[in-house]
Parts: sequence; C-alpha cells; structure tokens
Amino acid sequence: MLNGIRRAGALMVMAGALLVAACSQSPEEQSGPKTDFKIGWSIYAGWMPWAYAEQAGIVDKWAEKYGITIDIVQVNDYVESVNQYTAGALDGVTVANMDALTIPAAGGKDTSAIIIGDYSNGNDGVLLKGTDNLADISGQQVNLVELSVSHYLLARALQSVDLAMVDVNTVNTADADIAGAFTSDDVTAAVAWNPQLLTMKEQEGANLVFTSADIPGEIVDLLVVDTATLGTNPDFGKALVGIWYETMNVMRQDDEAGAEARAAMAQLAGTTPELYEAQLATTYMYYDAAAAVEAARDPALVETMTRVRDFSFAQGLFGQGASSSDAIGMAFPGGATLGDEGNITLRFDDTYMQMAADGSL
Repeated sequence: MLNGIRRAGALMVMAGALLVAACSQSPEEQSGPKTDFKIGWSIYAGWMPWAYAEQAGIVDKWAEKYGITIDIVQVNDYVESVNQYTAGALDGVTVANMDALTIPAAGGKDTSAIIIGDYSNGNDGVLLKGTDNLADISGQQVNLVELSVSHYLLARALQSVDLAMVDVNTVNTADADIAGAFTSDDVTAAVAWNPQLLTMKEQEGANLVFTSADIPGEIVDLLVVDTATLGTNPDFGKALVGIWYETMNVMRQDDEAGAEARAAMAQLAGTTPELYEAQLATTYMYYDAAAAVEAARDPALVETMTRVRDFSFAQGLFGQGASSSDAIGMAFPGGATLGDEGNITLRFDDTYMQMAADGSL
C-alpha cells in the first residue's frame, strides 16, 4: 500500500453487497453490447500500472484498437470502489481475492477475475514488541483492521504455531491509525500493511514475526469484471489484458524507460520512487502473461481460495443466509469448482491472459 488505502473488506461488506439489487443495471443493460466501460482502481503498489497506462496513452491505444472507450476511474476509498462495482456503477475493479469473494460474489454479482496481477510477498506482516517468537502472541491483544486481509494473515500466522483465533483478542484499528497506535506502550502486537508496516517495524523493540511472504500466493490482487458484460463484449477483455501486459513490459525493464515508468507510478500514488520501489520489492508481480496463466491453473489457487472462503464464512462475511462455506460457488480453469455449483458467482478466467501469452490479441 502507498497512501494507507488498501484491501479492507471490513464491516462495509454486507452493505456493499446489498447494493446489487437496489442500484445495479437491469439484466438487459448488463448483458447487452456496449462500447463505453469504466474500470475502478484505488492506490496500491500493484495497481498503479492502471493509472500510468492511462497517463501514458496505453489505455486509449488498446481501446481504439477494439473500437471502445475505457475510463480508468480512481476511487479514493478501496471498499467504496468494490461497492461501486458491486452496484453496477463500474464494469470492473481492482480487488483482492478475499474481497472479490466476500463483496460482489457474496452479494450475488457474477464476477470474473481475468487478470491475476500480483500477490503480497511481504507487504503485510505481524509485529510483536519485545520478542521475536510468534508463539508469544498467545493471550495478547492484537491491533489490526478486522475482517480484512490483515485478519486473514493473523489467522494463518496463528495456525503456523498451533494457535487459533480464540488464543488472541483482536482490536479493530483503522489503517490510518494503526501506526500511531503501535507507538503506545499498551499496544504490543499488531498486523499491518505497507507503508504503515515499513514505519512500524522500525520502532525500537519491534519484531516482524510473520509476513505474507510466509504464505506466498494467498493474498492475491486481481482485476475483476462483470461476467455478463464480458460475455457479450469480449473485446473489452482483450483490451484490458492488452493494456495490462504492455504496461508490464515497460514497468519491468531495468533501464531508463522502466525507471521513468515506475517513477511516474510513484508520483501518481503520491509517494517517492524509492518508497515505491521498496513496496514493489515485497509485491510479487506477474509481469508475464504466461506466468499469470500458470498461477490461475495451479491447484494451489483452489487450496488458497478454500482457506479464504472458510475464513470468510467463519467471520460471517457470507451473510446471514449462508449455512456453510459452500454457499458461494467458485470456478477455476480446467473445470474445477468450489462450493455450490448452482451458485457460481466468482470465476477465475484465464482466457484473456492466455491470449496475451499467445500474442493473439
């Protein structure tokens, strides 16, 4: 994260899901051909390529190729961006895997993840004061953004030392407040993401005892789109992956052009090139379309989403009507599914990434 706005489904999940019925377009409007599209994004290291692509003319280039218009819309509040997508105000949005499941999919909006952009590889971490032994967290109060990926990371950290959520007490703390809270002597344990994590771990006596690098590939950042819209407008999907991978090809370069692109992304995020590079270092970017396709087809993704859905259901994020973690169905490349096959509302679709990998856009 860059300016403290990040993936926190938190307590707004249910309200966002309820917007589907009240605010979304009619089925005819959603499924009919269209030429104008909106993609929402919020500030995060792995999503800044969208802002750069718009600034650099890459968005217009690919949109014009397919005779459409794509508006890249910045939404300053991450959860609000996902809620707007869920309500039908956006055709697609940048979102983490857990929030894609618990907000639009849980709300009944059929959603397709067509780009696997990156996974957190150290951007999120668990901090303890006065000890470097994770097991010492037992019995402590832990400050974090509840019902977010921080909460999920804590659950996975506890599992790694044979502890459970009942062995700690969580204290809901806004991402904007958590760095300040950690300076208090009363706060001895916390879970946070960058850039707050970078600041907090420098505090005297602080120890980083578990990070997302310990669970690689589990906190995944996606671009998702409305499935019906994609089905009747395949050129929309082609343009999006074309934009993304052309931008990746520039961003990854270890030359002046690459450095300038990353510096532009930092400026668009309101940070310095040095801090942006530091956050990219703990973000595993799928620069190659073929690598992203491989990640989509890896059985590990099904295992990850099984953990994510079990955690989400246990925390009540599927809504009061959900009787089990199988309530929401998910589909994966190759025909694998999770949950209710009659209620599949989250689909990991590698079709368009494969086109990019094949050079057939």
